[in-house]
Amino acid sequence: MQIYRYPSPATEKKLAAIRRRRSLSFRKKDVQAVARIIEDVRRNGDKALMGYTRKFDAPRMHADQLVVAPEAIRAAAKSVDRRFKTALNRAVRQIEAFHRQQFRKSWIDPAREGVLLGQIFHPVDSAGIYVPGGQGGQTPLVSSVLMGALPARIAGVPRRVMVTPPTREGEVNPHLLAAAHACGIDTVYRAGSAWAIAALAHGTETIPPVDIIVGPGNFYVTLAKKLVAGTVGIDMVAGPSEILIIADQTADPEYVAADMLSQAEHDPMASAVLLTDAPDLAKTVRSALERQLDQLKRREIAAAAIQDFGLIVQVPDMTTAVGLANRMAPEHLELMTERPMDLVGGIRNAGAVFLGAYTPEPVGDYIAGPNHVLPTAGTARFSSALSVDNFIKKTSLIRYTAQALKREARDIIQLAEIEGLDAHANAVRQRLSKKL
Repeated sequence: MQIYRYPSPATEKKLAAIRRRRSLSFRKKDVQAVARIIEDVRRNGDKALMGYTRKFDAPRMHADQLVVAPEAIRAAAKSVDRRFKTALNRAVRQIEAFHRQQFRKSWIDPAREGVLLGQIFHPVDSAGIYVPGGQGGQTPLVSSVLMGALPARIAGVPRRVMVTPPTREGEVNPHLLAAAHACGIDTVYRAGSAWAIAALAHGTETIPPVDIIVGPGNFYVTLAKKLVAGTVGIDMVAGPSEILIIADQTADPEYVAADMLSQAEHDPMASAVLLTDAPDLAKTVRSALERQLDQLKRREIAAAAIQDFGLIVQVPDMTTAVGLANRMAPEHLELMTERPMDLVGGIRNAGAVFLGAYTPEPVGDYIAGPNHVLPTAGTARFSSALSVDNFIKKTSLIRYTAQALKREARDIIQLAEIEGLDAHANAVRQRLSKKL
């Protein structure tokens, strides 16, 4: 792995390659294929849904198995081992505690004499949480259940449902069902991929439509969410995972390498970048990456990501590193420096910031409390993590007395006339013509 210096044309070229990876567009044939699936499910409901499910997931599954029986969910919650329950319960408590801080109450303010303004906050009526299958159910993505369902519960969403691909035998991993039970999920459906997204968006005979769909997924899930956005709300169109680490001479190279690989193992398109002002650290991290790669079960995936979208950059100082990090706007940003709090004030663009040597990115993935559904592909410049706000609608309240309207009427009429909207102006004039 080459070590780059910044600024330099070579570094800019490598950064451009990472940016191009972020902006890879969906191919026309893929868009058309997913659009056909969505339209098929919209028109044909359960028949289409089961056709895709039997073709790609569970060949012998029937429509009456789409809904996981409530007793099966309760049984799964009892069947998982005690160690998992302990970890699950800790994660639920801590994620709930963090997201509870985001809850906002409706407010009313008599801002000006005769004027009452305010906002009413209402949760959406229903939310669908998509949970990936995880290698045919072998690696259940429990954290995806928690991060999608718990903010919805805190927001007060009345109906919260989960969809997840069935195994080949038509089952759902009991760890996912136990997590759903712990999060208060109302109903779990055995359905995955683009057809599950279509069912949540348009509804079928078995799956009623929802108001918002959240949760990660593969290429086809992401594309389906993009295509149904507008019919329903979605959390975001997520790209490949990414991590950027700012480290100084005090950083442990083994920690840095491990954290870079923690994201590289997700996807060959994942990005892992180190910015450091310590030349010796750059070299030792490079060696640690090579050594640790050989020990990974997913080494082929991680190696491809590191080769194509991994980057070690030697910068002149920490100020430059922070500026470059803001330019990259990474999903995950680690500050592995002696005094990380000294740098926090300069960070403007990042999905989540991890401070110090003992805060590796996986603590945020699973148990710390903040949501791990984060903006990718540089969208941290303008968007944020999944939160309670994603499940809340905000309705404005406005009330004027006669005297308040009279006081501001001429300005309203002036602005309406400038825009050429005579009827707008007339709506105010009609009231002025009466004795206020």
